[in-house]
Amino acid sequence: MARRLSAIMFTDLEGFTQLSQRDERGAFRLLQEQDRLVRMVLATHHGRKVKSIGDGLLLEFPDALDAVECGVDLQRHAAERDERERALWLPMRVGIHLGDVQRKGADILGDAVNIASRLESCADPGGVCLSAQVYDQVRTKVPYRFEEIGAKNLKGLGEPLEIYRIVLPWAPVPSAPRPAVLPRLAVLPFANISPDPKDEYIADGLTEELITMLSRLQGLQVTARTSVVQYKGAPKPIDQVGAELGVTSILEGSVRRSGDQLRIAVQLIDVGSQAHVWSNTFDRKVAHIFAVQTDVSKEIADALKVRLKGEEEARMGERPGIRPESYLAYLRGRHLMAASVQRESLEAARKQFELAVSLDDQNAAAYCGLAETIHLVGLFDPSTRAEWDARARPFVTHALELDPDLAEAHASLALILYDDWQWAEAEREFRQAIALSPSYSWARQNYAVLLMDEVRVEEALRELSVAEESDPQSVPILVAHVYYLNYLGRREEAENIIRRLRQVDHAGESYYKALGWYHAYCSDFQRALESADRWDAIRPGGAWALRIVAYAGLGQIERAKELLREEEATSVRTVAFLFAWLRAHVGDVEGCFRLLDQAIDQRNLWFTPFRLDPPLDPVRKDPRFAEILRRAGLVDPGHPVPSTAAAGSHPVPIR
Repeated sequence: MARRLSAIMFTDLEGFTQLSQRDERGAFRLLQEQDRLVRMVLATHHGRKVKSIGDGLLLEFPDALDAVECGVDLQRHAAERDERERALWLPMRVGIHLGDVQRKGADILGDAVNIASRLESCADPGGVCLSAQVYDQVRTKVPYRFEEIGAKNLKGLGEPLEIYRIVLPWAPVPSAPRPAVLPRLAVLPFANISPDPKDEYIADGLTEELITMLSRLQGLQVTARTSVVQYKGAPKPIDQVGAELGVTSILEGSVRRSGDQLRIAVQLIDVGSQAHVWSNTFDRKVAHIFAVQTDVSKEIADALKVRLKGEEEARMGERPGIRPESYLAYLRGRHLMAASVQRESLEAARKQFELAVSLDDQNAAAYCGLAETIHLVGLFDPSTRAEWDARARPFVTHALELDPDLAEAHASLALILYDDWQWAEAEREFRQAIALSPSYSWARQNYAVLLMDEVRVEEALRELSVAEESDPQSVPILVAHVYYLNYLGRREEAENIIRRLRQVDHAGESYYKALGWYHAYCSDFQRALESADRWDAIRPGGAWALRIVAYAGLGQIERAKELLREEEATSVRTVAFLFAWLRAHVGDVEGCFRLLDQAIDQRNLWFTPFRLDPPLDPVRKDPRFAEILRRAGLVDPGHPVPSTAAAGSHPVPIR
């Protein structure tokens, strides 16, 4: 196959999938009109249409200048048409790259084509995005202003790609500059190479401390421990780890103990080149194990060109050392919490935190862990939720007295305040936790729950997106994101996350749960039931709520009501708000409000499904719902369902 240098353009219509679901004929007419527009503009700029890919197009040009002028002309004609006719139209994204291609018949192949296909997604709707190769060719030859987006890791590409955008002159307000992409680092579990396997806790403790310390840096994004722990004892190639975690650098190391001496070897590796950017060996006494974190963190920041702020550098040296035995118990507790949210696991975690405190009463993180486990155990006993939170609060208070800059303690206090419906105070604590530790995905995930309850959905989705970047292997974060996207009717984005969930959820339970509810949101209730069967095969009885909604959606109301009555009669956990939500789905509005009153009295009510689920319109229109919100200190915005929410959606509580 002959090779040649070409400029490659990919286009995509924003929101086309949703449009085709609502108006198939209108979507087809729109594709025809787009095709006419492209043919007209291509002739002027010496380009050719290679092929259509769904609602997108692959176009080829002899040089970068022709491609850029064509991209701008396409967007100009589209904007003029939209302004002139005010008829059905969708904004187009345009991405352009320059590179070698191979011709196969009328088609073109090669890495350059793959890069251009990924680049298009970085463009704003109605905008044009360029790779650095195109920018270098045209920046002095066209009268447009450019903005640097920065280096981005695009799916399937080994190295970050430098990206620019064109500030289109007819835009009423120039696009705001996007923040520079932060270096992304994963700290893999350190290896214990000591003769005694019992020294494993030293390697685990150092790994955790480095993640915590580095997560505090504003100029660095650090992967959460829950995503890196899978690589403990199961090494993979650097490029594979980098792709799975979406990071640009990896820190790995080993710890060897000999008597009261430690040798800690650390190396920083660039994922793209797999070159060793920095390495060092630290010799320390066992009693000073955690002091090494400051030295390593500072050298890593320097190697990654992360400029430390004055308060960040000062904070590195302020955190008091904790006895290693105490920290090991703390780590065991965290591991038990991360492994399962079942009551038995939480009780076991609490015992480890109590042990950690008994071994070192200055271990602020252990006090915080105690508070978290007590709070979470309270979820299994909703009738006494306030009592559990009252028991947890003194531990949080003491943790903050020991370490006012402990992000985990601020997040724990935020959860207690959230339970008490102190919305502003809870938000302040969540924001403080995130300010202290920008990569703290758990705090961002729970902050998103509060934001959704307040119907601040776009803010919630942003928090979840950042949480995913820091914790890309977190099943709970991905599941929550799927649910929230479906509240907004953003099906294509939800599909993408479900595909990612399938890769990381090795057990499959959460994948089939999310997939089943996704089908229910799309009113494909038969496929929802098929997913329920797969879910129940993994966890028998887990899909009962999904079945109730699916049967109701299929018009089998009596069957849905019968299953609901069975669950209410046999459930060991009387979660009033969940049964209230299901009562509404089977058309029992009175039963819904009866249970909502009970949930309000118990102070155990997740508001998001009741505020955003489109089928619950009869509940929201009832004057009693405004009173429910008033009692909880929430304001009814008057139009609680965003305009992007799809009629017929069927969300499910996730909390």
